[in-house]
Amino acid sequence: MNTFGKLFRISIFGESHGSHVGIVIDNCPAGLPLKFEDFVAELNRRRSGAKGTTPRKEADLPRIISGVFDDHTTGAPITILFENTNTRSRDYSLLRDIPRPGHADFTAMKKFGGFQDYRGGGHFSGRLTLGIVAAGVIAKKLIAPVAVDSEILEVGGNSNIQKAIDKAIEKQDSIGGIIQCAVSGMPAGLGEPFFGSLESVISHMIFSIPAIKGIEFGSGFAAAGMWGSEHNDKFESVDGRTGTNNAGGINGGISNGNDLVFRVAVKPTSSTHQKQHTMNLKTGEMVDLEIEGRHDTCIALRIPVIIEAATAIVLADMMMQAQMIGRVIK
Repeated sequence: MNTFGKLFRISIFGESHGSHVGIVIDNCPAGLPLKFEDFVAELNRRRSGAKGTTPRKEADLPRIISGVFDDHTTGAPITILFENTNTRSRDYSLLRDIPRPGHADFTAMKKFGGFQDYRGGGHFSGRLTLGIVAAGVIAKKLIAPVAVDSEILEVGGNSNIQKAIDKAIEKQDSIGGIIQCAVSGMPAGLGEPFFGSLESVISHMIFSIPAIKGIEFGSGFAAAGMWGSEHNDKFESVDGRTGTNNAGGINGGISNGNDLVFRVAVKPTSSTHQKQHTMNLKTGEMVDLEIEGRHDTCIALRIPVIIEAATAIVLADMMMQAQMIGRVIK
């Protein structure tokens, strides 16, 4: 499915080498101040150009074609387009017969019977996260003063990020990373028991981001090695504040008013300059595949802002469900 959310709903569309990618945001309250300039800083955080990112350069200028009038939201669906201008589709002509290991080429072919746009990953491309970042700009405005911040903890298993990037470039291979997200100013009471738990809804959204392979909240997997008395967060005030935050700000699937904290694992970019021995589906023979094109050495470098956007989208939707955000911003 290409749509997420119950009240604050987003729908992504487009392909990596198609004419445009974009997003529709439905049920955004009317009267929210919103203009072109509001998107620039967040989109720049996602942009390529830094060492270890893809050399593909796109302007990534948002074109707001509906739902905004006189620099305020109207209450109608907001549609935002991004034009694809710097494409080199010839780099992907072999993928019909030789799907890239680690990519969605093979599964997309099976799912859509060969009719999928295979250029640059098509609809499975990380390029579609432009729309998620754009929706996150709006969501962050809606949930303020709640603040969402992410940071890269390590890449390639190394906390020295630049050293790890240099090594990967020298080896001509790709690396992954770990990103931590923290949400401050959280209200207590967001989320539902079991299937609507805050962890499960956030995880659903986070795993929609290409390259995410794991998530843990609070102490996460380390909790398995802790004593219960050690893991429990003792209350220190009547508003639910605790001295530790092993729960990551969530108990019983519901926010407890402490900071929401989680970490995600980002896999190495599947496209690598390393030669790979894989299957030619047309001939049934094993062949050496050398992937051409422009790809990130470490996609984790560009993901923190996407994680923040995805988290803000979930929180905006849950706050609407809790009636903390009205239909009109006053």
